[in-house]
Amino acid sequence: MINVTKTFLPTQDEYQAILKRAWDTNWMTNRGVLVQELEDTLKTYLGVSNLIAMTNGTLPLQIAIKALGLKGEIITTPFSYVATTSSIVWEGCTPVFVDIHPEYLTIDETKIETAITPNTSAILATHVFGNPCHVEAIEAIAKKHNLKVIYDAAHCFGVTYKGQSLFNYGDVSTCSFHATKLFHTGEGGALICKPEFERTMYLHHNFGHDGPDVFKGLGVNGKMSEPQAAMGLAVFPYMDLISEEREKVATVYNDAFEDEDLQLLKIRKHTSWNYCYYPVIFKTENQLLKVVKALNVKSIFPRRYFYPSLNTLDYVGDKVMPISEAISKRVLCLPLYVGLKKMDIKIIVDIIKSNI
Repeated sequence: MINVTKTFLPTQDEYQAILKRAWDTNWMTNRGVLVQELEDTLKTYLGVSNLIAMTNGTLPLQIAIKALGLKGEIITTPFSYVATTSSIVWEGCTPVFVDIHPEYLTIDETKIETAITPNTSAILATHVFGNPCHVEAIEAIAKKHNLKVIYDAAHCFGVTYKGQSLFNYGDVSTCSFHATKLFHTGEGGALICKPEFERTMYLHHNFGHDGPDVFKGLGVNGKMSEPQAAMGLAVFPYMDLISEEREKVATVYNDAFEDEDLQLLKIRKHTSWNYCYYPVIFKTENQLLKVVKALNVKSIFPRRYFYPSLNTLDYVGDKVMPISEAISKRVLCLPLYVGLKKMDIKIIVDIIKSNI
């Protein structure tokens, strides 16, 4: 069976050796030494200053909305994973969708300003498949209208834009460390923010604790555990290998599809990409479905990221987003992971070519 991705695992001995440090101290959660070490390691590696490890990649979005005191309307993208929209609704705000760029697949910055109303408090945009939004344009719009900016950067581990981490853009960036991601802690995530927001974000992810018996404001339990951090510390030494192997697979796909009538993701200039996904966009949904059926017969299971377009969810408005709706019906992410064999890539490519 070939799935769209496969979790990269260190050896059990490597994982257990790190976890034993928590075992020996009987300190398994509440920000133990492994969580703190992982945070310091990632800050150095990513080139960020203010990073808080959390237990999953959705809570950072919810905590950011709450901690920034956002109310009313939040401008966002319809082309993302459901957590981007559900976090807005969960925190009592209203998502206002803006359609996407047809090549970059990120929110179309030229359409944001017309969606702003007196009730708008923020822009929550997604760097889709690790591809940066037009961060300069979004920053200018936000400053002009006094809006906060949150980036759902779930796919952006290791991505740099204009020589610095993509996480450094916006007021807050969030990342997922889910087992399917490039870097993972089994389940987990992180929040990266401007220095002036770090203390508030920290308190919000730890019940508001400011010491054992002092509380400062509302909080929830967003803490990462020691077993999660141990997995991250065990995976981390392999990051160069993971990146290199994924790039090799993507390069084979690129070469194979160079002359085919398929739309591939256009990476924004000045970006050092991380090869987190390999999306292809077919001419029609029927063509996509035909390809999926043919692949499934061979026990190959790609994934329809992102489908459906989020503006069609039953708990949001029904405003039409033509580009997002059209692309969401035609986009398919192909298998991409360390250890994917060349012979299997060839089978995938041949099936696609023979069914388009």
